[in-house]
Amino acid sequence: MKKWSIASIPGDGVGKEVVPAGQKVLDTVAEVHGGLSFEFTSFPWSCEYYLQHGVMMPENGLDQLKDFDAIFLGAVGNLDLVPDHISLWGLLIKIRREFEQVINIRPAKQLKGVTSPLVNPKEFDLLVVRENSEGEYSSIGGRMNKGEDELAIQNAVFSRKASERAMRYAFDLAAKRRQHVTSATKSNGIVYSMPFWDDVFTDVSKDYPSIQTDSQHIDALAAFFVTQPERFDVIVASNLFGDILTDIGAAIMGSVGIAPAANINVNGAYPSMFEPVHGSAPDIFGKGIANPIGQIWTAKLMLDHLGEVELGEKLLDVIEETTTAGILTADIGGNYSTEQVTNDIINRLRSL
Repeated sequence: MKKWSIASIPGDGVGKEVVPAGQKVLDTVAEVHGGLSFEFTSFPWSCEYYLQHGVMMPENGLDQLKDFDAIFLGAVGNLDLVPDHISLWGLLIKIRREFEQVINIRPAKQLKGVTSPLVNPKEFDLLVVRENSEGEYSSIGGRMNKGEDELAIQNAVFSRKASERAMRYAFDLAAKRRQHVTSATKSNGIVYSMPFWDDVFTDVSKDYPSIQTDSQHIDALAAFFVTQPERFDVIVASNLFGDILTDIGAAIMGSVGIAPAANINVNGAYPSMFEPVHGSAPDIFGKGIANPIGQIWTAKLMLDHLGEVELGEKLLDVIEETTTAGILTADIGGNYSTEQVTNDIINRLRSL
């Protein structure tokens, strides 16, 4: 019996509803498989935890997490309780940075049975690989002076190592998909970092002669995500550009509530972390209407990362069977509850 140890962090808001739903689905996947199991250990770290302890996670929190096979995260943040810069940097980003989760992966596709806001989505199926450790989100800079002389400086840091690492990851994924990589750039307006990014992309592409490539400025690329999403296979982007593109990807799917994400550690030194794209949505917490699909699709990405690719594909197929049958939460046009959608997916898995 293969056993996977998973650190579960429901976090804030609807994370406390969708993480248990995702765990039930994973337990069902294990039950259907018959040869593996999941052992979940739950951690209560959240904004409520911060109010009680003055920190988002204990000082030895990373030590508590480091030996797990993966981290299953719900959502972080509740502005009514804690400012975002404290909650995110004290938990989510702390884990990403300290555990060297240098790659972020976010797929977007037209799910069967889910109405896209696009008039003709043409069955798009794309994958954004986001550099997750530096770029525009580097914490270098500062503020000085007061009044009309006050200024802020934010430095974007691009290293060849991190840029190339993200690009190679994208090319390797494209080799298993439709053999095409698009680079997100803005070298006509950002005069140092983006031409550097373009140069690295050109260098890396030489090692993948069978993969087709193109490079698109981020403003045009954002527009193409809306007008021609079907043209894209794998897109590689910097931290900020990847963040923006993946929110557009979630939107054209029909709801941020169905969008999954993975934060990948590539050197095996620490666990990777899997989280849906949606936030904590405190306004709907406790109503039983949160969409569990983002968390369950995230579980599929975790299965892929753990080497259970066939199980992951079956899970995504079952998700689409549920959406095709019209078992949908309100955000995607239905009237079913979190529990009802989850149970339908579980029942379909058991019938495999």
